[in-house]
Amino acid sequence: MKEMAAKSLLAGSATRDITPTKPMFLAGYPHVPRTSTGVHDPLLASALYLADGKTALLLIGLDILFISQRSTIVCREAIGKATGIPAGNILISASHTHSGPVTNDQLAWSGDPLVPPADPEYLEQFHCGIIEAGIAAHAAAMPARLAVTSAVAEGVGCNRLDPNGPFDSEVGLLALKSERDGRLFALDLVYGTHPTVLHEDSKLVSSDFPHFTRQQIAEAFPGVTTVYHNGPCGNLSPRYHVKGQTFAEAERLGRRLGESVVHSLRALKDTDFRADIPLAARHGQAELVPNKFLPVAEAEAKLRQARERYEQLKRDSAPHGPVRTAECVVFGAEMALALARAQASGEVARRQAEFGHAEVQALQIGELFLAGLPGEQFVEYGLEIKRRVPRRAFVISNSNGELQGYIVTPEAAAAGGYEAAWALFRAESGARMVNTAVELMKGLPS
Repeated sequence: MKEMAAKSLLAGSATRDITPTKPMFLAGYPHVPRTSTGVHDPLLASALYLADGKTALLLIGLDILFISQRSTIVCREAIGKATGIPAGNILISASHTHSGPVTNDQLAWSGDPLVPPADPEYLEQFHCGIIEAGIAAHAAAMPARLAVTSAVAEGVGCNRLDPNGPFDSEVGLLALKSERDGRLFALDLVYGTHPTVLHEDSKLVSSDFPHFTRQQIAEAFPGVTTVYHNGPCGNLSPRYHVKGQTFAEAERLGRRLGESVVHSLRALKDTDFRADIPLAARHGQAELVPNKFLPVAEAEAKLRQARERYEQLKRDSAPHGPVRTAECVVFGAEMALALARAQASGEVARRQAEFGHAEVQALQIGELFLAGLPGEQFVEYGLEIKRRVPRRAFVISNSNGELQGYIVTPEAAAAGGYEAAWALFRAESGARMVNTAVELMKGLPS
């Protein structure tokens, strides 16, 4: 591993294309024969390497729905073998685009004949892209200076269950300049909102609105690599801001986010960038609480009720937001029925045992904390971490694995709905992950 004297920062970035090279099923929406007919924009694996002479960190962002625990292990081992970076110092997150290939097996999809298993050929390409990006970022390391800032994104996403409900508009930013020429060459971005402007009628491979966010940033800062991470967004999406499920809308929202980022980056002074950035990492596990599902007959009744509600809203010509929410409740009820059947066979218990110990990652980058949580967390959990830790913190979800469903709040569990209907673990699991993350961060060097 390349090293310099303590407190002298090295940084490198790299990007690799993980776009499928053949038509593939696009994951994210059930019951639709959604095989890709082309590529709108490439799916990327983007990596940022940081080292302070004692500790090395690697942050990788992927344009994909999920990164599984198995894929995480495969990629971490290969990158670690080539670079010496410890596995626990490597964070790999999924942007959660719904316009990319299947990369993991979801139990809730098991009853859907249209959702295929992950394609082994694509998985090999996917892993190679991640590994190559990580190794290339390490190899590109050079003296650098880092600044931490944030932007405020308005009008891109909000709480999709309640437009006035909890939301986190902060966009976390780590900006890297070359010590040699002062050029901004890398950016790590954390923003929590489902990238779901595009719906099931779109059959083009795409990273959705993050593509246009990166494009807006690159136009302002040519040559910059933007590593995009999704924050806790289980209950956040563009649902109440879109005027349609089109690429034009994805561009409008993506560039809106990009403009806020560019504004914040341009406000940085040269003195905001520092080379004396100490790094540290800790990781632990949170024991999750298994959920129980209704008996099959009751799950079937819930599905009938959800379908009736959805059809009634359409007949009443209700606005897009409530109609889409009701449609998602139908999706959730369908997956809850699949899980009710899997519960009867014992498969639910087996999956809960497999995924019931969630890796929680805590990284220190100067005065900043980064938390890495697996799965789709509700935004309240990210906000709680930010509130409880003694320093500035950004929280990344869908990192280093998925949890076969959402991590909802107790209020959402009581209300029911799409996300709660097929959560494999009870709401208490979110608090356990928050507590683990906070304790890990408090144990990092002061």
